[in-house]
Amino acid sequence: MCNYYPERGLAMLLEMQVKTVTMDRGGSFIVLLTDNEEKKVLPISIGPFEAQSIALVLQGAEPPRPLSHDLLKTLCEQLGGMLEKIVVTDIRDSTFYAELYIRQNDQVIVIDSRPSDAIAFALRCGVNIFMEARLVEFTYDYDDLIQISDQEDGENEETH
Repeated sequence: MCNYYPERGLAMLLEMQVKTVTMDRGGSFIVLLTDNEEKKVLPISIGPFEAQSIALVLQGAEPPRPLSHDLLKTLCEQLGGMLEKIVVTDIRDSTFYAELYIRQNDQVIVIDSRPSDAIAFALRCGVNIFMEARLVEFTYDYDDLIQISDQEDGENEETH
């Protein structure tokens, strides 16, 4: 879906950063977004290919051939567009939604995207990642997650 409409004001957006890509207990991949103060964490389930694509950028590694998100960046640039930002916009039925904000000439094109693809694209373009402020209710306190992780590590050490 591709829409043309004015940009949303930044007042209702929270800037986020990719903290890491990890796996949950069931073996599914999760990307963890944190606010700038690392007080809030937004976990988003992602697929294995997107996890690899995001992890490569976080590690500073380059694949021998372009991945889909590299191709997307090149395509956008060759068509005179520039990714300005991405925004995680909504959650419905446990599925997050995102938008790409691409500037081409004097127009901003807003494109619906899966958050995993938007994040991988944003990391390659070096642009900001935002979240709608109303989604803060779906975040976790960073300190709580660290305590849970420490407790699980202690339980694992006791059983091995």
